[in-house]
Amino acid sequence: RYEQREDFAVVIQPFFRNTLLPLDSTSKPDMSFFAADCFHFSVRGYAEMAMALWNNMLEPVGEKQTYNNFTHDTSKLRCPNPEKPFLSTRRNSGFGNSDLSLERTDSSVPYWAVIVTAVAGVLVGSL
Repeated sequence: RYEQREDFAVVIQPFFRNTLLPLDSTSKPDMSFFAADCFHFSVRGYAEMAMALWNNMLEPVGEKQTYNNFTHDTSKLRCPNPEKPFLSTRRNSGFGNSDLSLERTDSSVPYWAVIVTAVAGVLVGSL
């Protein structure tokens, strides 16, 4: 639906697809990654997911990591490549249509919805 848009993209970030439950030194689930309800993540778990999501957003489509190794190592956090200092989409990863139409099209998504969604995502991610 959005593949022809130049101002909006939807990209699946598969960092959680093949993730295994983190284990502690006794090969039991490492509960430090989970909150008291054993369902939601703890601060440590959210930090791991935030790093994995950030790294996934910088990886080109088709080369995205599909797992998280739960190392709690901030050195695995990647920085944008100076040659491609943007988030990877299908189009800028080489999968988009190179014959772009520069005609103005009516937006099917109001601009305020994008802003509200971005702010909500940042707030949820920071929790």
